[in-house]
Amino acid sequence: MTAVTPPSPAAETPQQTKKRLRKVAAATIFGSMLEWYDFYLYATMAAIVFSKIFFDNSDPKTATLMAFSTFAIGFIARPFGGILFGYLGDKFGRKQVLVVTFCMMGVCTTLIGLIPSYASIGIWAPIVLVAVRIIQGLGAGAELSGAAVTSYEHASEGKRGSQGAWPALGLNLGLLLSSLTVYLLTINGNEFLLQGGWRIPFICSIALVGVGLWVRNSIPETPEFNQLSQEPAKAKASPLKALFKNDLKGLAVVFFVAVGYNALSYIFKTFSLAYLTQFKGVDVHVTSLSVTIASLVAIVAVPFFGWLCDRWSSKTVLMLGGVFSLLFAYPFLALLNTGESLMIYIAIGVGTGILAPMMFAPQGSFLSRQFPTQTRSSGFGTGREIGTAIAGGLAPLGALSLVSASATHSTDGVVIILGIASLLVVVFALLDQGRKHSTFKN
Repeated sequence: MTAVTPPSPAAETPQQTKKRLRKVAAATIFGSMLEWYDFYLYATMAAIVFSKIFFDNSDPKTATLMAFSTFAIGFIARPFGGILFGYLGDKFGRKQVLVVTFCMMGVCTTLIGLIPSYASIGIWAPIVLVAVRIIQGLGAGAELSGAAVTSYEHASEGKRGSQGAWPALGLNLGLLLSSLTVYLLTINGNEFLLQGGWRIPFICSIALVGVGLWVRNSIPETPEFNQLSQEPAKAKASPLKALFKNDLKGLAVVFFVAVGYNALSYIFKTFSLAYLTQFKGVDVHVTSLSVTIASLVAIVAVPFFGWLCDRWSSKTVLMLGGVFSLLFAYPFLALLNTGESLMIYIAIGVGTGILAPMMFAPQGSFLSRQFPTQTRSSGFGTGREIGTAIAGGLAPLGALSLVSASATHSTDGVVIILGIASLLVVVFALLDQGRKHSTFKN
């Protein structure tokens, strides 16, 4: 793949700048859309289908926990992908890494739809599923961080908040596409999914891969990385060595903030689906519609919160998201516990449609600004993905286990998890290191 060297931003005409930013917006949004298209599909199928298709279903509760364990395994691979591809992004450029990780993630999503069932190949079914999830996790571990850094470094002056929110917009477009797909597949109940209909959206994702690969190949390298490559001393330095030597405070901020907002987001999105299905007997048709509604809300909320990041600062918006999530923790679970469709739509609509975007929209600019250009990709990828692996993989699984272990299936323990996660976001956002590395407030 041949790198495209654009004119420097200062030498660009307004038309060239608009064209470049359109390409970057499409590339970053599309990649995040595919990642989260897979996320919701996998989370939904793990709760409803995979325990019956890929595992011995003689003990349904154990099979469900095993299915969710494969969801967690994908997160275990993410930090390795974040570290490896973050390093490569700092060493060789943001664009090349975006293309490679997109292919890894997209092809694996398609392969999941082709894995034979437990009835066909026995124990090999979960083994193959785990192997594919690990490879997919490596690619996904660099996807959002790479897209966020690319958006941030291409951003116009004073627009790093709103343009850094592009990957978050892709996230919610992916949720919308996948939840709408599940909703349509379950109009007449879950039987069609169990009979093989679940494979359709995974296999069809190959079309998204083809379009996304073409879009990502068209973008130029970021201006900041091009400038860095002209400085031999910085270009030759080891990004990871410089990261751990000079930017440990920024790494800690990224890690703990990522633990906090990912725990909140994955409980809002993932735990709620499994809890409603397993313990409240709510049909997947209702839960998928709730996520569809929330995604529609989020598609409007993300640009608004990105705009607020430019007006106030990404730090302020992120902290407000943590505060409001803390206040909503108990009401969220109280609404789910009613088991009523309208209450479920409100709970997931607020949690996934407003509060999660309020923290995801500022993450692109806030986390990127914790590091200088030479360690930005490594720092963002390492800190965020280790935090995501811990919170995203274990928070919904731990919350589900607490409910399962309770004789009354109480959700009190889940409220505590949400409260701790909210406090992590607020406290570590206060330790923002961004002023050392950015001339922009956002």
